[in-house]
Amino acid sequence: MTTTRLPRTRSRRRWVALGAALAVAGSLMTASPAEARPWPGHPDRSLVSYIVRPGDTASGLSVRYHAWTREFIKLNGSLLRVGDRVTIPVVVSAARKHRTSKHKTRPKSSKHKTSKPRVKKHRPNVHGRPLAGARWRHANLSRTQIRDLIGRQAKRRGVPVRLAQAIGWQESGWRQPLVSSAGAIGAMQILPSTGTWMSGLAGKRLYIRDTHGNVRAGTLLLRTLLDETRSRRAAVAAYYEGLGGIQDGWYDETKRYVRSVMAIKRQLDRTGRPTG
Repeated sequence: MTTTRLPRTRSRRRWVALGAALAVAGSLMTASPAEARPWPGHPDRSLVSYIVRPGDTASGLSVRYHAWTREFIKLNGSLLRVGDRVTIPVVVSAARKHRTSKHKTRPKSSKHKTSKPRVKKHRPNVHGRPLAGARWRHANLSRTQIRDLIGRQAKRRGVPVRLAQAIGWQESGWRQPLVSSAGAIGAMQILPSTGTWMSGLAGKRLYIRDTHGNVRAGTLLLRTLLDETRSRRAAVAAYYEGLGGIQDGWYDETKRYVRSVMAIKRQLDRTGRPTG
């Protein structure tokens, strides 16, 4: 199948739903639509065959295909060898939701607006709005309290504290009761399907309308991205665009996002404050 690479000027945003795309839009990576099949007894799963490549890991493939790591390991084991064929249990509903709402070629409602604040101003990318009627928990924490919460969770997961705090400032200005036009929620701007996915990695439910659960999900997501990319800048880019999205290069918008986050981090390193 021949694909046309489009100019990378608009963000496809995070967590490209490769599994769902296989079922509805053609082949991606080394799998093919014919290899996507139902998983008996698991109505919300689609089994996708994949040939292991150098650098692939169980968690990394689960990330890219919207699968739960524990289910992937149940089917394939945790040790992967290059050239082996593995079966990925894609969570169909989560993957489809991402494909339809966030990863169109020219998205009209991405998690972040396409017009972004100038990097040197280091302003939070706050474009969301409070969600009326939603059940928020610990939503009245101050910015300082959320900053410190991000720091504690980052330390717990071995994530660079200032990097996590910089992402939190860029995403929300360290505020919790915010929802983007695409449905990303809270201080770390986590999509519901990503929250479900991070819950699987954490081994317990992370309620993303709870500030604590939201920050746990965001720092776990960043930890996963750091492990997969082995690069802080690439991890930040993947937080914005997704692991699948950055494999073919970065959008201009993604580059601006990374520059902004790293500038905020430097400011935090110098003064402890996100702005000068």
